[in-house]
Amino acid sequence: MNYDIIGDIHGQADKLDELLPHLGYVPTGRSYKPPAGRQVVFLGDLIDRGPKQMRVLEVVRAMMESGDALCIMGNHEFNAISYATDDPLNPDESLRPNRGNSGKCGKNREQHAAFLEQVGEGSAAHKAWLDWFRTLPPFIDLGGIRVVHGCWDDAAVQTLKDAGWGPPGSVLDNDLLYRLSRIVPGAEETELIKARKLLTCGLELELPEGMYILSKEGHKHYDMRIANWREGATELHQVALVPAGQLEQLRGMEWPAGLVISRIDGAPIFVGHHWFSGHPVIEGPKLACLDWSAAANGPLVAYRWDGEAELSNDKLAWVSKFD
Repeated sequence: MNYDIIGDIHGQADKLDELLPHLGYVPTGRSYKPPAGRQVVFLGDLIDRGPKQMRVLEVVRAMMESGDALCIMGNHEFNAISYATDDPLNPDESLRPNRGNSGKCGKNREQHAAFLEQVGEGSAAHKAWLDWFRTLPPFIDLGGIRVVHGCWDDAAVQTLKDAGWGPPGSVLDNDLLYRLSRIVPGAEETELIKARKLLTCGLELELPEGMYILSKEGHKHYDMRIANWREGATELHQVALVPAGQLEQLRGMEWPAGLVISRIDGAPIFVGHHWFSGHPVIEGPKLACLDWSAAANGPLVAYRWDGEAELSNDKLAWVSKFD
C-alpha cells in the first residue's frame, strides 16, 4: 500500500476538497475514492479554528469507514475530549479547564469556541463526535512509515501501548483519560502523562525565568517546542520551534542540560502540529512535518509516499499555496 499523508486541517474543508482531487482522489457523493493502491493517512488536528469543521470530519470519517483512510489523534481532538469531561478531583471544572475566570480558562474557551459553535455544544452530534475522537489512536506504525502528531519516541510509544492505548481497536475510556491527563496536586507528572504529551504535543522545554514566547493568538507561553530530530544542531535556536520574529531572543542561550538530539533510524516519520511557514520542505530524509499553517493562510500539505526508505521534497504536494 502507498500512502498520502496529510497534515493538520483545522476545519479548512475547502482546502481539503481541493487537495484530494489534486492527489487523484475521485469525489463520491460527500466523500472521495483513492487511486488504486493508495490510502490517506490524516495526522490529526481536524478541528478548531476553521470555518467548516463538520465537513472535514464528515470526509475523514467516511473515508475511514470505507477503508480508504487512517487517522491519528491530534492534541486538539484530545483537548476536545478533556474539555467536555469533568475533572474527578474538581467536579466544578473539566479536565481541560474552561469554566472559571482564569487566563487559562479563557484561552481554552477561545481556542475551542469555533468547534463548539459549529457542532452545537452539548448536542447529540457533539457527544457523537467526541465518542469518535476516542477511537483515534495516538500513533500508527505502518512498517514502512510511522505517523504521530507531535513527536515520535519509541519509549513513549511503548508506555502508551502498555497502558492499553494505541493498539488497533483500543478506545480512550475515562479511566485511561484521567491517567493520561490528571496530575494529582503536589505530585509530579507520571511517565504516562509525559508520554502522552510527547506524542501529541512534541517535546517542550521550560524557558528561563522572565522569558516567554507569544503564541499566534498573543498568549504568553513559558515553554517552547523543540525539534529534537534535527541531527547536527549545536545551538538552541536551531531546534527551537517558535513563531516568526521570536527566534532572535534565543540566540546564544545555553544548551539545556539533558537535551539530546538523536539520529532517526528505521522507517521515516511524519508529524504535524508545529505550524511551519514558508515554502514546504521536508526536515530531512527520515522526517517530514506536514503542518504548514493551513489554518493561517498557509497551504494544506501532503506527502505522497511510494515505499521509499528516505524522503524527498519532490514527493510533497499542496494546495492554496502562498504566492
